[in-house]
Amino acid sequence: MTDHQPDLDLVARAVAGEQTALEDVMRRVQDPVYRLALRMTARPADAEDTTQEILIRILTRLASYRGEAALTTWAYRVAANHLINLARRTPHEENGITVDSYRQDLLDGLAAPEYQGPDTELLAEEVRLICTQALLQCLDRDARAVYVLGDIVRLPGEEAAWALGLQPAAYRKRLERARRQVRDALRGRCGLLDATAPCRCARRINHAVGKGRIDPERPALATHAVTEAAAQVHELHDVGDLLRTHPAYAAPRSRTEAVLALAKAGRYRGVLDA
Repeated sequence: MTDHQPDLDLVARAVAGEQTALEDVMRRVQDPVYRLALRMTARPADAEDTTQEILIRILTRLASYRGEAALTTWAYRVAANHLINLARRTPHEENGITVDSYRQDLLDGLAAPEYQGPDTELLAEEVRLICTQALLQCLDRDARAVYVLGDIVRLPGEEAAWALGLQPAAYRKRLERARRQVRDALRGRCGLLDATAPCRCARRINHAVGKGRIDPERPALATHAVTEAAAQVHELHDVGDLLRTHPAYAAPRSRTEAVLALAKAGRYRGVLDA
C-alpha cells in the first residue's frame, strides 16, 4: 500500500461511478482550491468563477490521479496550473500594481479624518484583509503561487515544488525571492508589523471607502463564510504570520453542487457513467 492508497481508493470509486465518493472528493478539495484562487485573484467573485472552472478540471482529470501526492496536493497542482495560465487578468494586474505603488498607497489617506460611522472595528478588519490581498498582487503569478503555497498554505517544500512543476532548488530560490518582495512592500509602512510604522487599518477606512475598495454596507472579506475562525492578530513576526491570520474561507457550496450536477447528468464521460 502506498502512502496515498486511501486517496487512490476514493478516487477509483469516484471514477467508477460512485456518487458519494465523488462528493467526498469534491468536499476534500473545494475549500483549499477556493482559498488558493482567492489569494491569486484577490476578489471573492473572481475566485468563485475560477474555483468552478478548476473543479471541472479536477473532475475531468480524476482518472489521471496516480497517488504521486496527497489528493489535496494534486488538486493544488491542477489549480495552480490553471490560475497561473488564466487568459483574463485580475483588476490589480490591469492596474499594474507594483511593490513601489503599493508602498506609496499605504501612505495615502492617513491624514483623512477618522471614520465615524458604525462598525469601525469590522471595517478596519476589512481594510486589513483587502490590503493584504492586494499585497500578493504585487507578485507576478508564478511568484504569487509559490508564496501562497509555501508561506501561507505552508506545504512542505518538496510537495509545493511538485505542485508547481518545479525542481526543489528552483522552488526554494523563487520562494525566497517572493518573501523579499513582500517584506520590502511592508517594510516601514505596516503598523501591525512595526509599531513605529505610520499605516493603521482604522485610519484608512475613509480612504478605502472613497476609492471604492470596500463597501461599508457589505464588507466582502470580513463577513465571508469561513470553516474556522481567524487567528488573533498579535505577536506577528513576519509578513507570513500576518497573511496566515486570514480566516479559513469556505468555498461557495453552490459552485461545487453545480459541478456535481454536471457529473451526475453525464456531461463528462468516465465520471459517474455507471
